[in-house]
Amino acid sequence: MTLGVIGGAPCQTFSNGNVHFNGDDVRHTLPRRYAYLLRALNEEYDLDFFVFENVKGITSKKHQQEYTTIKHMFSCAGFKLFEGELDAVNFGVAQHRCRVFIVGFNKVKYPNIQFAFPEAEMTVPLTVASKIKDLPTPLFFKQGTTREDISFHPNHWTMYPRSGKFTDGFLKKNGHKQGRSFRVLQWDKPSLTVAYGNREIHVHPNADRRLSVYEAMLLQGFPEDYELLGTLSDQIRQVSDAIPPQLGAALGKAIREALCDNI
Repeated sequence: MTLGVIGGAPCQTFSNGNVHFNGDDVRHTLPRRYAYLLRALNEEYDLDFFVFENVKGITSKKHQQEYTTIKHMFSCAGFKLFEGELDAVNFGVAQHRCRVFIVGFNKVKYPNIQFAFPEAEMTVPLTVASKIKDLPTPLFFKQGTTREDISFHPNHWTMYPRSGKFTDGFLKKNGHKQGRSFRVLQWDKPSLTVAYGNREIHVHPNADRRLSVYEAMLLQGFPEDYELLGTLSDQIRQVSDAIPPQLGAALGKAIREALCDNI
């Protein structure tokens, strides 16, 4: 039996978009907590591998010392490390989402193991249109709205477009990137990264509303019949924090192959 740990830590504190970085943010220490848990689990269960994922910003100069410390802790937990960057758009996801991955293998069990991150599987990227072009208009959330009120799909709902920018011509259809809060997607290109703050859910290419949760799920690579539970805010957070399944599958396959080659 193969045992591994797959996870990460909230990425907001390491994001390049976090212009108000606070070193006291408790989320900044969570990769270290991951390393502590990893060491304890390895001592107890003799793990085969682990995976750690985060935004590219964690490798920036600003976080270089912390990133070096985290890797040292992973190594001291008993693992041989391999680092790489993968973009979901290269693995059949209609979204640019570049993330840093650290894959570690048990030093004692696999002292000579070699590992290669998966290569791109797509030469022509999927577009926003290929995933959400023909969907009906979603239900606009209002106080008291429940899942039963949504007819097409339980997650096909979105915030009511209250801002005047949706109607005054400020937003340009099929592409508008001014500011973080009103980025309009383009039909013929992959989506921008599906990672939303409180007011930063991307705007539909028609520029008249924000994406629904279901549309975001499809751009994140979720199966069409998959459902998320919780409030609208809960669902937005879940889809934002997810790793696209196709990317996860490609990385998992590469890890399995490396382990099989070193039995």
